Amino acid sequence: MHRVVVLALPPVVAFDATIATQVFGHEGLGRYEAVLCSLQAGPVPTTTPGFAITVAANLETLMTADTVVVPGFRRGPVSADALDALRAAHQHGARIVSICTGAFALAQAGLLDGRRATTHWAHAADLAREHPAVRVDPAVLYVDEGTVLTSAGLTAGLDLCLYLIGLDHGQQAAIQRARHMVTPLHRAGGQAQYSVAGTTAASERIKSVTEWALANLHQPITVADLAREAVQSTRTLSRVFATELGTSPRAWLIAARLRMACTLLETGDRSVEEIARRTGMGSAANLRLHFRRTYATTPLAYRSTFQQR
Repeated sequence: MHRVVVLALPPVVAFDATIATQVFGHEGLGRYEAVLCSLQAGPVPTTTPGFAITVAANLETLMTADTVVVPGFRRGPVSADALDALRAAHQHGARIVSICTGAFALAQAGLLDGRRATTHWAHAADLAREHPAVRVDPAVLYVDEGTVLTSAGLTAGLDLCLYLIGLDHGQQAAIQRARHMVTPLHRAGGQAQYSVAGTTAASERIKSVTEWALANLHQPITVADLAREAVQSTRTLSRVFATELGTSPRAWLIAARLRMACTLLETGDRSVEEIARRTGMGSAANLRLHFRRTYATTPLAYRSTFQQR
């Protein structure tokens, strides 16, 4: 029996904690024992107002784990005792897994140093800034680094837990569990398709330029066109974009065109060819290429997922 210990750090994201306990704790699975613990036994506050959970185990339980799952929690410093317990469990041979912002606890424990990792897209930039030794990938649903695995936000934890069942007991076992959970075993694409990252400037310095570009994305705008609109050299414009938006003018243009394409896919039945023209991507082939590079899925698959029926 494989023991999965779920560490609920207060205030825990209850949804994340129940994903792990539900996936691994179901009696019909018969291959795992799921245990919920916290800093100490007793009530644990959650991020949901008026909703708390009660756990019967404390940090000592981590040393009995084959797998430790850290659900999301409201970000902040994690207690030294919890960090020590995570390190000790890992050194003892436990597989360490995080869901959503649980990655911040793993990062604070030093378990993500030098490793690729992910978290909820809304917190990925903060994880990268606060822990520069971590190679943060904000686009994927989960990352497998061997003994340490991380997932994106919320339901991505379900993707990762099903993946773990496949690792432990084979694809058929994972398929059966996915059927019982009434969820696909694999979702198309990564979490980048769910991101709502803005495409406007952070200050007035180039706000007028980005607003002009957003209003004219159907035109074949180039970086030189942006520079002319800003009355700057392309080199100066690149420095401003890097400082204020954290990206290059070309990458910003592609992201803006793709975000417009997403909106058109969500709200109408235009063909991919027409959307490519309207967004300035030129051809359907070019739109598909950049769509797959950025969102790890296709325009039609995105439409199938997000368009209202």
